[in-house]
Amino acid sequence: MNLMYVHWRADPVIFRLGAFSLRYYSVLFAGGIVFSYLFLQKIFRQEGMDSRVFEKFAIYIVAGTVAGARLGHCLFYEPGYFLRHPLEIILPWQGMPWTADFRFTGYQGLASHGGALGIFLAVCLFSRKYPVRILWLLDRLSLVVPVAGAMIRLGNLMNSEIIGSPSELPWAFVFERVDNLPRHPSQLYEALLYLSLFCVLYRLYKKTKSRSVDGILFGWFLTGLFLIRFFVEFFKANQEAFENALPLDMGQLLSIPFIIAGVILLYKKLILKPRQHTENEPAAL
Repeated sequence: MNLMYVHWRADPVIFRLGAFSLRYYSVLFAGGIVFSYLFLQKIFRQEGMDSRVFEKFAIYIVAGTVAGARLGHCLFYEPGYFLRHPLEIILPWQGMPWTADFRFTGYQGLASHGGALGIFLAVCLFSRKYPVRILWLLDRLSLVVPVAGAMIRLGNLMNSEIIGSPSELPWAFVFERVDNLPRHPSQLYEALLYLSLFCVLYRLYKKTKSRSVDGILFGWFLTGLFLIRFFVEFFKANQEAFENALPLDMGQLLSIPFIIAGVILLYKKLILKPRQHTENEPAAL
């Protein structure tokens, strides 16, 4: 045993009760939702948002997040399995209660890219029903998503999943539930970078310009979060075998459109619009 490495053997289950088990992942996922709810509630209250409208908005976002993340994983990463077992897309267990192979699993397969699309769709649907600007909502959501993402990555760490590629660095983790190879703790890399992004975005939010011009925070969020995801993927082991034949892994390929969208949005808000305003101003005498 090389004592230089961190030997990680954490049990992902907090406790078991018959077929039911409570996992750290589930607690951390729920903790991310609770933090997001409380933080956004405070932000919306400070900006004069009706509390009843906020409660409805929270329901839309939670539903969009869970549905999008679940469908994203099933369709992007394991389409073959879930097309054969479609009920497991929506049911948090394997098998049926009356069969011998019944096992409560929770929603372990969740994809952040699918969650992002689910959130965006939920915001669009909410904005159609209630008179709140889409970009205004997305700007505020951008503040909390990195923290929720960091907590999910800590849940992945407790599950010993989404593990890193082999490494000989002194802080490498040996995920003993998987194999005996020292690996990059990619879950920690991603979690720490997401928390750093939260600090940057919140600092930008406190600045009047970033808060008053719809879309600036969301543009920085898209660019920053998915650039983090793109580069951290270089330190991860591929999640599915089919990714070995790809020039970039699935997480990187799915991140590129989000990065492009963020750059375009920032260009329009920070460069194109200010230039148009300047050109439309009367010449100085």
